[in-house]
Amino acid sequence: MDKVRQRVNPTRAARHKTTVSKPRERRVGNHLVRRPQIIDSMIDALKPLDYVHAFWEGGAAAHDRVDEWSDIDAYLLVDDSRVADAFVAVEKALESLSPIKQKYAVSQNPWPGVSQAFYSLKAASQYLLIDLAILTVSSPQKFLEPEIHGKAIFYFNKTGLIEAPRFNKHEFDSKMKERSRILKERFSMFNNFVQKEINRGNSLEALEYYRTIVVASLVEALRIKYYPAHYDFRMRYVQYELPFEIVERLGNLCFVNGKEDLQKKYLQALKWFNRIMTETGSSMHPKS
Repeated sequence: MDKVRQRVNPTRAARHKTTVSKPRERRVGNHLVRRPQIIDSMIDALKPLDYVHAFWEGGAAAHDRVDEWSDIDAYLLVDDSRVADAFVAVEKALESLSPIKQKYAVSQNPWPGVSQAFYSLKAASQYLLIDLAILTVSSPQKFLEPEIHGKAIFYFNKTGLIEAPRFNKHEFDSKMKERSRILKERFSMFNNFVQKEINRGNSLEALEYYRTIVVASLVEALRIKYYPAHYDFRMRYVQYELPFEIVERLGNLCFVNGKEDLQKKYLQALKWFNRIMTETGSSMHPKS
């Protein structure tokens, strides 16, 4: 099995190469808590705990795209019975730096064995949220496939219980073909909701259907063609992963200027979607 990348430089300065420049953000008191401080506090608090096996970062850091507006996509691997304890340990670590301004717990997570919460700190940039996912050892989903989730940055991996799985191209291709079939059927059945509401003079409803059915389906079709590994990422990373001219064209369709423009762009998007879905199928595997 291919193991995910680990940082081996013992110095903290080297360990945090994802450090970003100072955000243009008001300070709280005399200090503004930064990304490296948050990560260091979590390492110090979590590494000694025998039930916490690994701590890594995904998201922008895993794709080498950290900037001053990036949050921290933190992942922990813990024993099945210690999820609540891990949340407490993380919150104590964060509170050692700053009061927690807000916690948002995700109540309906689609992945078994995964618990998630978001944190904002009073003394940190409003953009520097901590997106914490705590995974149990028995969880089938670890979010480590580099073709999909980037190259995870491990801050510790004590027991070797976790590693990036090999990419199964055959399984992925089958999944993409099935997803393409569903996408075509869904679009064929429901795209005319836009025209129906335009005909009725219900421009707001027509606009909503245009965004949620037509544009959303078009984005997924474009991803299947150009970057299928992220077919379900919606608009996330779209400006990095689709060709520039495609992003420009898509942006023009997304911004609608009035009822007549909606009618015109709906027809353009309809034609583009049908063409893209006809073209896809020969290259279904994700790009590295």
